[in-house]
Amino acid sequence: MPINNCTKCFLGVLYGKIMTIRFERREVLMKIIVGLGNPGKPYEHTRHNIGFDVIDALAEKWGTPLTNSKFNGMYTTVHRPEGKVLLVKPLTYMNLSGECVGPLMDYFDIEVEDLIVIYDDLDLETGKLRLRQKGSAGGHNGIKSLIQHLGTQEFNRIRVGINRPPAGMKVADYVLAKFSKEDQVLMQDAIVNSVNAVEASLSKPFLDVMNHFNASK
Repeated sequence: MPINNCTKCFLGVLYGKIMTIRFERREVLMKIIVGLGNPGKPYEHTRHNIGFDVIDALAEKWGTPLTNSKFNGMYTTVHRPEGKVLLVKPLTYMNLSGECVGPLMDYFDIEVEDLIVIYDDLDLETGKLRLRQKGSAGGHNGIKSLIQHLGTQEFNRIRVGINRPPAGMKVADYVLAKFSKEDQVLMQDAIVNSVNAVEASLSKPFLDVMNHFNASK
C-alpha cells in the first residue's frame, strides 16, 4: 500500500522528535559517577558507605545537591567545563545496586565506558585508593549486582580501602560500623583524593588517571 504525502510528513516529524529526544539525552551527560552504599541514617558514614560520602563531597564541591529521583536512586546533573556529569547514589541497598544503575544508564543512553563506580574495599589499607578499569566483584555484592545488570566486568572503578576487620569480628558487622577517630582522618584524605581522581578523569583518559593515582603513596 503506497504511503501518501501526509503520512510521510507525519512519520518525518515523529522520527525527528524521537531523534531529538535521543540526542538530548546523550547530550545531557558525559560521565556517570556512582557511589555505592546503603540508604538511611543508621548507615551514614559507615565503612560500607564511603561511596556515598565521595558523591556527597563532589556534590558539595560542585554546588549541586542530589535532588532528583529515578529508578530507586538519587541523582543530579552537573554542568562542568568539561561537559555534563551525572552523580548517583542508588537507594536499593548495596546488594541490589545494579537495579538502579543499569536502568538509569539505559534511560540516559550512557555507555559503560562513561561509568565510574566508587566503593569500599576490604583488601586495601584504610584510606588507600586503587583505580581499576575492569575486574571481578572480588566478593563485593554491590559490584556483583552491577556486573549482573550491566552484563560486563569492564567498567572503571575507584576502590577505597577500609582494611580487614580485627580478629573475631564478622565482616558484616565491620563494614556496617563507623570509622574510628584515627581512621576518620585517613578517610577524609581518601575522600579528597577520590574527588580529585574523578575530576581528573573528566578531562583525561581514565588509564592515565589510574596510573597517576595508583603510583601515589
